[in-house]
Amino acid sequence: MSSRALRQPLGLRLSSNLFLAFWCLVAAFPIFWIAVMSFKSPVDAFDSNALNVIFGPATLATGEGLSILDIILGIVTIWVAVIATTKTLPSMVRTYTKPGQAWFGWIIGGLALVLGFLLVFFVILPAVLNVLNPLFGPLGRDVVGLTTEHYKTVWIDRGFSNNFKNSLIVTAGVVTVSLTVGTLAGYGLARSGSTLAFWILIVALVFRALPHSVLVAGYLPVFINSAEWLRPILGENAPTLYGKPFAVIAVLVAINQPFTIWMLRSFFQNIPAELDEAARVDGCNHFQAFRRVIMPVMWPGVITTGLFSFLLAYNDFLVTSLLLDAQNQTMVPAIAGMFNRETTTTDQVVAVAAAVSITAPLFFLVMIFQRQIVSGLTAGAVKG
Repeated sequence: MSSRALRQPLGLRLSSNLFLAFWCLVAAFPIFWIAVMSFKSPVDAFDSNALNVIFGPATLATGEGLSILDIILGIVTIWVAVIATTKTLPSMVRTYTKPGQAWFGWIIGGLALVLGFLLVFFVILPAVLNVLNPLFGPLGRDVVGLTTEHYKTVWIDRGFSNNFKNSLIVTAGVVTVSLTVGTLAGYGLARSGSTLAFWILIVALVFRALPHSVLVAGYLPVFINSAEWLRPILGENAPTLYGKPFAVIAVLVAINQPFTIWMLRSFFQNIPAELDEAARVDGCNHFQAFRRVIMPVMWPGVITTGLFSFLLAYNDFLVTSLLLDAQNQTMVPAIAGMFNRETTTTDQVVAVAAAVSITAPLFFLVMIFQRQIVSGLTAGAVKG
């Protein structure tokens, strides 16, 4: 059958593309709108006129804004960062890292890229534009109101950086433990063929589907009374685990681990067992075959599964709000507290700036690992 006969009709292609574009617009609009609001004065941010929200005349009147030259160079800088993230960084990791050590190259390259972008966008570019704007006449005159005062307030005055640090601790702990245990358990289940282990995993997945409030209620007494239980071992200075990030890491790992093992088991099942056998013939033991032969092939699956674990820990509200005290809150409960507590329009825009701040790491991760995520999702991640 010719490819022309299999081609969709023009009307069907147009309607499907328009439908997809419409829902992408619906999904992206709230993020775009709160991002615009976060850079405006409260008068502009809550103005009933959409054009005033976008252009910010009240913000511009305070002497804070962007010129056409600012906008052009800012877009160019962001575009270069996107190209570096999606093309240059993956190429450099493949070229300069040894086999089996790609993860180290991704970490170093990602950190260097983030620090480089922050340095260029927030330090070098403003200094250059301060010199260039007076030289370009109308192109250097402010046309759009913009202020970063709300971000300074939330990150410096409100201590949101401490919430960000706690989120990093929880997220890194959950991802590290989940992937370490999940890869080993998933590989063992995929190669063992044990029926009993399979049904145990099915039962664990049923508990994974339960509401988190039910599961956390069972863990609360354990952490609240942890100091008393640890006192016979550690003495009078035994610490309490309640209110500490390690308690959240333990609970989130317990909740998410069955799903992580299930996904990784499916990935391992799609890798031919002949690779293991060839590695054993070449002198590798089971663990060496796993580390040197299987894992390099498994990276798309590991990254995809790690992204799900990251999203669980990064976006969690219930577990973190119940198990952490006010001093150790992560970003999501802290932002919810801001919206519930603040009453003035200024405070509300500050809360919006905090909400926008938490989306940046998500976009960065997706841009870096987009190829591995697509490859992982198309490699049978949900195949049982």
